[in-house]
Amino acid sequence: MYTQAMDLMAKEAKTATPAAAEPEAYQREFDAKIDRGDFIEPKDWMPEGYRKTLIRQISQHAHSEVVGMLPEGNWITRAPTLKRKAILLAKVQDEGGHGLYLYAAAETLGVSRTELIEALLSGKAKYSSIFNYPTLTWADVGVIGWLVDGAAIMNQIPLCKCSYGPYARAMVRICKEESFHQRQGYESLLVMMREGTPEQKAMVQDAVNRWWWPALMMFGPPDSESVHSPQSMRWGIKRVSNDELRQKFVDATVPQAEVLGVTLPDPHLKWNPERGHYDFGPINWKAFWDVINGHGPCNRDRMAARRRAWEEGAWVREAAEAYAEKANRRATTHPTAA
Repeated sequence: MYTQAMDLMAKEAKTATPAAAEPEAYQREFDAKIDRGDFIEPKDWMPEGYRKTLIRQISQHAHSEVVGMLPEGNWITRAPTLKRKAILLAKVQDEGGHGLYLYAAAETLGVSRTELIEALLSGKAKYSSIFNYPTLTWADVGVIGWLVDGAAIMNQIPLCKCSYGPYARAMVRICKEESFHQRQGYESLLVMMREGTPEQKAMVQDAVNRWWWPALMMFGPPDSESVHSPQSMRWGIKRVSNDELRQKFVDATVPQAEVLGVTLPDPHLKWNPERGHYDFGPINWKAFWDVINGHGPCNRDRMAARRRAWEEGAWVREAAEAYAEKANRRATTHPTAA
């Protein structure tokens, strides 16, 4: 769902082999494919820096999908109606599926799923900062669908044209499903704002107040501080800058808020006819980096839940490995006649 990894590079990225040291003929062929807009496929030669950048971004995206199941999954047993429970169950299941698509895409780059998950559980790998905030009321579920999934779609549609083929193809299906998630979230809020009690309407406004600024942070730091974006854009991994995506999101969301009848919590938010865009207030980037560095409201809870799931699921992995080994032995001992 969420690709802040461009701006959260690990230190080893600085020591990646420079392009000049790679075989020149392969490098020229790679550059020509990028310039033509062709896909790079798993068996194609690629610079080590490109491969590492993709592993970092795709794995963070996968981790975010899986961790992102937790805030809304918290409300499955407390959904107000059977209809809302069924919708939420389907959405959370979708997010788990997105994680599987993305882990599979990352594996085509020569890294195992176990390595990816262990990097998450050790704290080496990151996931989107947005999932380190609590879901305090049912309205949070709708606002996550509207704002968080809306921001995710804005981020992810350009990834359908990412230069790495497996990632781009996975994103096509993910974006279709995320679009549904955004619409159902918005519809849920619309029902509460049009048919709900004064208390329910206040609950929606409170949720909007809490999620608006974290949603804007989902696009990553400003372009002036995004030191890795230029290279990623040159490689065709990233297609649109952080600030452009953030502005596009604000421009699309303000009219939706007006239809809902909620107020976005920004006194500086206003239409600028000269720019043809909405102006908005300064973002508290210190709060963003505090959450990224593990000091958000729910960082510890989220990681504790993922570690517990990994430990409690060990027997499933062991059983699957034993079954696969048994099947391989049987195939070797009793090969099928040609």
